[in-house]
Amino acid sequence: MTTLPTLFISHGSPMTALEPGAAGAFLQRLGPAIDAAFGRPKAVLAISAHTLTPEPVLLAAPRHEAVHDFGGFPDALYRLRYDAPGAPGLATRVQQRLTDAGIAVHRVDEGGLDHGIWTPLRYMYPDADLPVLPLGFAPDWSPARLHALGLALAPLAGEGVLIVGSGSITHNLRLVFGNGRPPLDAPEIAASAAFRAWVAERAAAADWVALTDYRRQAPQAALMHPTDEHWLPWYPAGGAAGEAAAGLRLHDSVTYGCLGMDTYAFGPAAAALQQALRTG
Repeated sequence: MTTLPTLFISHGSPMTALEPGAAGAFLQRLGPAIDAAFGRPKAVLAISAHTLTPEPVLLAAPRHEAVHDFGGFPDALYRLRYDAPGAPGLATRVQQRLTDAGIAVHRVDEGGLDHGIWTPLRYMYPDADLPVLPLGFAPDWSPARLHALGLALAPLAGEGVLIVGSGSITHNLRLVFGNGRPPLDAPEIAASAAFRAWVAERAAAADWVALTDYRRQAPQAALMHPTDEHWLPWYPAGGAAGEAAAGLRLHDSVTYGCLGMDTYAFGPAAAALQQALRTG
């Protein structure tokens, strides 16, 4: 198996699990494209905006169930399941790599996949047969520190581990819910378009100096991310592709006019994945 690209996936509203839209349709193609281009991954290491911990924590249970970590949605959403095998052996390897890099990490033999993990995976790998290892992260860590965490994990991408950061390219729920929810297909607001375009440009240039300083340099950063927990998984995903890996936008869409659904692949293998998506 050649080295896998690493991914950042915008998982969107929990309703994406019932209403796939353009992003869900893309994710349905993404899993088969990965398999076709690189061979089937041996496991998924998932870093989600909804598994937040004071320090890094590996959920090393032998089995996971879908966690419905949201409220006020249709009953059909709570009936969805995604029960997948865990990856205790991978947890041991990840723990050793982080420890060797001087990064303290905890391991618990507990499980559960938050919706930032199981929503994209149910489209990418609907049979729920890939082992999954969630890695909780601290939301008060800086982008640079999370990028370094990802860098410590980089060798795993050459061992068949698909490293996925799950969050949101833009995430201001006040814009979605503040004055009545806009239509799902509302035109994109200018602030969202400006932020997403800046990310695409800086990622293509592998400009991690600017990307890790996004709060000061990105247009409309504070509006698009009043809090940045949904943006932070970008950094370990990018770091896990190598020291100065470029990011390639594979999918580009927006819901509610302001909630971006972009997916990125990082590293030298990103172009091969893009080609597989085009020809698959």
